[in-house]
Amino acid sequence: MENKKKKFMMKALQLARMNSNKMNGGPFGAVVVKDGKIIATGVNSVLELNDPTAHAEIVAIRNACKKLNNYQLDDCEIYSSCEPCPMCMGAIYWARPKKVYFAATRKDAAEAGFDDEFIYTEIALDMKDRKIPTEQLLHDEAKDIFDHWNNLDLGIHY
Repeated sequence: MENKKKKFMMKALQLARMNSNKMNGGPFGAVVVKDGKIIATGVNSVLELNDPTAHAEIVAIRNACKKLNNYQLDDCEIYSSCEPCPMCMGAIYWARPKKVYFAATRKDAAEAGFDDEFIYTEIALDMKDRKIPTEQLLHDEAKDIFDHWNNLDLGIHY
């Protein structure tokens, strides 16, 4: 099993190196594995797509979900060339894979100019203390939409 894990991580690292050379985005790659096979890959495509959410893990998750025709990655594993950032970890938790593996650390990424520490710090702050002002509006109206959803009783929980 260890050799398979290394093989999958090597693929994520190869994607990261390839992406570095193409300059489509940062030096990040990810693969999604199910039943011992790679079912999807992703590279950081932020620059290519002008999309700040196009991180390798998110691209891989999108590709895997499309392939599986499911919004969750049941019984899947994600291999990432680097420790996922806060946004990617959020997406990973929503996708619900069974395990995540990573190679480089967030400290390694910071030393290469990809520093997410600001985001980790901001998320922990109370909204009123964050650098980007955040204000709540029309709470009752929004809550009514959630109540409506709950009353539909569709049995869809994610």
